[in-house]
Amino acid sequence: MKTKIYYCLIAGLSLLLPACQKDYLEKNPLSGPSDETFFVNQDELVLAVNGIYHAAGYSSIDAMPLNLSVDDGTDIGWDRNNSPLQSLGKGDHDSNNGYALTIWTESYKVISKCNFVLDNIEKVKSVSSPAVFNRSKAEARFVRAFTYSNLLDYFGEVPLVTRMLKLEESQVAKSSKTVILDFVLKELTESASDLPLSYTGADVGRATRGAALAIKARTALNNGLWAQAAEAAKAVMDLRTYSLHNNYGALFSYAGQNSNEIIWAFQYLKASRTKTHSTPNNLLSRNGQGFANKVPSQSLVDAYPCTDGLNIDKSPLFNAKDPYKNRDPRLAFTIALPGSVFFNYQFETHRDSLKCWNYNTVPATRVDNQDAINAFATFTGYCWRKYVDLEDRVDRTNSEINVIQIRYAEVLLIYAEAKNELGQLDQSAYDAVNLVRNRQSVNMPSITAGKSTTEFRSLVHKERLYELAMEGFRLTDLRRWKIAEKAMVGNFYGRVQRGLVAAAPQIDENGLADYSAVPNRADLRVIEVRSFNKTRDYLWPIPNIEIVTNPKLVQNPGY
Repeated sequence: MKTKIYYCLIAGLSLLLPACQKDYLEKNPLSGPSDETFFVNQDELVLAVNGIYHAAGYSSIDAMPLNLSVDDGTDIGWDRNNSPLQSLGKGDHDSNNGYALTIWTESYKVISKCNFVLDNIEKVKSVSSPAVFNRSKAEARFVRAFTYSNLLDYFGEVPLVTRMLKLEESQVAKSSKTVILDFVLKELTESASDLPLSYTGADVGRATRGAALAIKARTALNNGLWAQAAEAAKAVMDLRTYSLHNNYGALFSYAGQNSNEIIWAFQYLKASRTKTHSTPNNLLSRNGQGFANKVPSQSLVDAYPCTDGLNIDKSPLFNAKDPYKNRDPRLAFTIALPGSVFFNYQFETHRDSLKCWNYNTVPATRVDNQDAINAFATFTGYCWRKYVDLEDRVDRTNSEINVIQIRYAEVLLIYAEAKNELGQLDQSAYDAVNLVRNRQSVNMPSITAGKSTTEFRSLVHKERLYELAMEGFRLTDLRRWKIAEKAMVGNFYGRVQRGLVAAAPQIDENGLADYSAVPNRADLRVIEVRSFNKTRDYLWPIPNIEIVTNPKLVQNPGY
């Protein structure tokens, strides 16, 4: 049975500013709790913390959580909807970008909820059990730190607000990156000690000690603090609580929700319309009655190596006439490929494939192939597979598949990258990567010892791409490695619409594909032409409305 935190919305609770000071306004609201009456007992404290989790899983765009949409503004994905996310990927965005505004606004809503809990939590210390009190405080600190970690990744320096503000205090300047980073790492370190290793029943989905340490490792890695990243990742490994799920593809379905690989996930539940997301509706093919508006790139398909571990431009196993054969299994687990079965339909995007098989009927029947003839079928010829499950067939806009925020495979790759960047490439780093590669359903060959720092760096960079595509890490990876200016410029390609790529593109040390020598390059579908300003685009803009209303804020360079 599916167990969840039961997110309870607390109606009428103002979390941004305290009440006015005028006597005639000093009345408790009749429609809901105030900061004077809330909290009064342990149950109300727990409800307030549940509200923090609910807020943290906000919709970034099209009713999808942030980490499931943001990769579609990078080199590996695209948003068809002429949206602000598409604009970020194309590089023609400005400080009025709506996607960046949503992330900023929703993040500070989450932070404000956390601050409200932390400012008022002492009121119920005497009437709460020490375990629940300490855990609740640590949960609020964890979610706040997690949110600031994301803000650092996307915007760089931001206002650091750690308590509820009065109206006259509401204009806050940016804090330095160092100050924010120190705060986040300290909060995660201290909250870890008060969080349990695991939960049961309705508490499953709350932050754990492993989650705090894992987010600490990620934050340190993204900011080049290699020693702290390796130390925190190793602390997670030493908990011996987590292990890799045998079936890679099942991780992102209902069947994998209780996997020991999942360290922390946003929880969803249809009951009483508690909380759902529309990921399947955005990712599904037209035959599957989805919109296919978030799609992977041809370059991502070509980045996955062959089963011998070699890039497709080097492997004797690659056959341009049968390009999806003998490939890293994670390619087919991550992406719906032409010729496969997707949502119980034959998935074929060759424009001359006017009919396809529908396996939802017994016997199977031939139907019009909407993935070839519909004007809004996937523009690239591929669809994302992760978080698409047949159980959502009847209600694709209200999925309750939990959305993973961090899992053990990422921790292993954090450890390997950090150890290598520290100049401490040893067997433990090889073991970490090979655990991921040797997963039972993946079975890619082990990386052998003796690699140079540069060689191992290349292997880890590509391994993160194969393992974590469409999970929200690509933008921060491109920024950390300083390769966005190469990855996010020029033509964004989809498949050859009436054929296949005639020869493998050249794959570089980071897994980036170069099609300049491909004989039929001109037949690849150009979805859009992108630009990347390296003096500007390594950060998103501070939303213009924030700059206008807060004169203490300084805009990021170039905006």
